[in-house]
This record gives sequence, structure tokens and C-alpha cells, in this order.
Amino acid sequence: MSTIPIEEGSSNVYADLGMAEAQEMLVKAKLASKIGDIIKRQNLTQQQAAELLAMPQPKVSKLLNGQFRGISEAKMLDCLARLGRDVDIVVKPARRRTAAGAVGRVNVVFA
Repeated sequence: MSTIPIEEGSSNVYADLGMAEAQEMLVKAKLASKIGDIIKRQNLTQQQAAELLAMPQPKVSKLLNGQFRGISEAKMLDCLARLGRDVDIVVKPARRRTAAGAVGRVNVVFA
């Protein structure tokens, strides 16, 4: 019986897969997941959610199925606000430093 080598991934599956814009994709995935959770918790149909979010229903369907290319982070933040969530954006000095200077990151935290 042969064993299959297992490689531990990072915290960003998109980066592990070598995708362009991996950090942006991870942020969008977290936002889309939260939007989906809220829609489910509020027992909204996709059509009801579409009306509330001011988006066509097929676009809501794609968003809920993880196909969020073409939907901006700004639109996703607007969706969260329309779903009754306060959205705070905090900008602070970067903690990491490299020889080239400070390197910032984008992180999504839900309270």
C-alpha cells in the first residue's frame, strides 16, 4: 500500500493554488460566506435577497455558490449593510517589515 504525500497549505487556498489576486479572492470568499449565512439565517429566498441587495437574482445565486468574480468588495460591503450589518473599515500601521519596508495585509473579521 503506497502513501500519498500530504502537503500542509497556508491559510489562503487561493494562494496555494497559485491563483492571481489570491488575497482579494480570500477576502471576497469570507464576505460571500457571511452574506450567505445572513441570508440563510433570515430565511430569505434568493429573489427576496436579490430585491434587498439590489442585485439580479442570478447574480445572488452565483455569489451564494462561490462565483463572486465580477462582484466588487465594495458591493459585498454594501450587501452586508443592506442585510442589517454595520461595516467598519480600520486602517492601521502594518506589523510586518521587510527589507523593502512595511508590508500590509487585508483581513476580514466578523464580530
